[in-house]
Amino acid sequence: LFILKHANKILNKKGGAALTSIVIMAGGKGERFWPKSRINLPKQFLSLTDDGKSMIQHTVERAKSLVDIENVYVVTNEMYKNLVLEHVPDIPDENIIIEPVAKNTAPCIGLAAMHIAKKDINSKMIILPSDHLIKFNEIFIDTLKTALDVVEKGDNLVTIGITPNYPETGYGYINFTKGESFKDSANVYEVLRFVEKPNLEKAKEYLTSGQYLWNSGMFVWKASTILKNFKEYLPEIYEGLQKIGESIGTKKYEEVLKKEFSNLPSESIDYGIMEKAKNIYVIPGNFGWDDVGSWLSLERINKTNQDGNVINGNVISIRTKNSIIQGNEKLIATIGLEDIVIVDTDDVTLICHKDNTQEVKEIISNLKICNRNEYL
Repeated sequence: LFILKHANKILNKKGGAALTSIVIMAGGKGERFWPKSRINLPKQFLSLTDDGKSMIQHTVERAKSLVDIENVYVVTNEMYKNLVLEHVPDIPDENIIIEPVAKNTAPCIGLAAMHIAKKDINSKMIILPSDHLIKFNEIFIDTLKTALDVVEKGDNLVTIGITPNYPETGYGYINFTKGESFKDSANVYEVLRFVEKPNLEKAKEYLTSGQYLWNSGMFVWKASTILKNFKEYLPEIYEGLQKIGESIGTKKYEEVLKKEFSNLPSESIDYGIMEKAKNIYVIPGNFGWDDVGSWLSLERINKTNQDGNVINGNVISIRTKNSIIQGNEKLIATIGLEDIVIVDTDDVTLICHKDNTQEVKEIISNLKICNRNEYL
C-alpha cells in the first residue's frame, strides 16, 4: 500500500495518473452532544472513545491509509482552523479550506472540488464526514477502493450505503437494485431513489425488503464529474464557485470567496444533485459504521460495565443500570437510576432519560431565545 501510494504521487507529478483526494467535512456544531459539544469545541474535536483520540483524528487516520496527508483536505470555518491544526498538525495549511459561512453540504463540497480541480481536474474525490466512527478499517478502505474503480470507469457518482440492522427512523435511505452497468461487480448497485427519514412502519418495510441502505453521507467521484453536475443541476451555485475557482492562488481569493460564497444558496448535496443526477451507484458498507448521532451512541462504541453503564469520570453508582454517565473531576453519585443520561461539564449538567436524547436541540433553542449564549 505504501509503495502504491507513493508511485501514484510520482506519476501525478509527471502528468500521469490522476490524484485521489480525500475531503473531510468538519464545519458542523454537533449540537446533539451538548453540553460537551459547544460552539468553540464541536463534536468532531471531542474524544468519545476509550483510546482518547478525537473524531477528526480517527477520520484523518483512515484517510492516511489510502492517500498521503498532502492529498487530505479539511473543509471547516475560520473559528475551527486552529483546532484542525491542533488535532491534525501534519496537514498542509493550504489544505484547510475555509467556508466564510455555513451553507450546507453542496457549497461545501463544491468549494473543495474547485480547489482540487485547480491542481488536477481529473482527481478522484472521496468525501467523508469528520464525526463518524468505523470499526473495521480494512473493510472500509477496500469499500472505498471499489468505489474508486467505479469512478475510474466513467462519469459516475458513488455513494456508500450502510447495510441496516434495525429499523432506524433517524436516517435517510437509499433504494438500490442490481443494474446492467456493473452486473459483474458483486458489490456495486444502481441507485433507484433516495428516501427521506421514514416513520417506524416504513423503516421496518425497508429493513425486511433488503433493498434499502442507510444514507451515510460518504461519496466518491471525480472533481470533473461533480462540477459537471453542479453546472447542470445547481447552476446558481456553480456560477459562484466558478468565480471563486478563478481566484484561487491570487491575492483576490479571500475577497472573492467571502463575497461569492456568502451569496450561494444553502443546499444539501443529496437534494441538489444526488436525487436528480444520472449514473448514481451505491456500494453497501459492512465495516462497523456509526454516525455517533447522540449520547446513546456511546453504548455502541464503548464497553459497558457489568450493570450496562457507560461511565467516564469520577463516578460512584449504586443500583444504577443501563445509564450513560460522563463527568470530569467532580464526583457524580447516583442511586437507583435506570436508562438515564448524565453529562457534567464545568458550567452545565445535563440529565435526561435515554428516550429523550434527541431533544437536546430544544435546550439549545431555548438558550438562543433567552440569549444565554455563554452556554452554547
